Amino acid sequence: MSQIDKTFSVAGTARNADGTVKARFANDLVARIKILNKAGCTDINLVELPRAMTKLEALQYLTEIGITEGDAGYAVSNKLAEKSRVAKRGEVKVQAKSARPRSAKSAVTAEELVAAASK
Repeated sequence: MSQIDKTFSVAGTARNADGTVKARFANDLVARIKILNKAGCTDINLVELPRAMTKLEALQYLTEIGITEGDAGYAVSNKLAEKSRVAKRGEVKVQAKSARPRSAKSAVTAEELVAAASK
């Protein structure tokens, strides 16, 4: 399973022991809160998502529900911008070529190949 396909059921923010605020993702709300508390994190704001979501979808959801103020909003918007750049980098642009014949002669005989190889 690639990093892009991984889904989460919990998302939010938490302030690290050094004072920085980061976006957080998990699949178990209680276990994640315990881990963050043990690591010395404060201002833990995690929400259960309405369905399993990728990080990009979860960040968009957090923005929709109003996590846009202060340090938490800044962390969410920065991570959303980062994930959007990564998603755009994965897109492939394809241009259709015109349907025109390559040459008037479409079939090559075995004799022509042998004659060309012996020259």
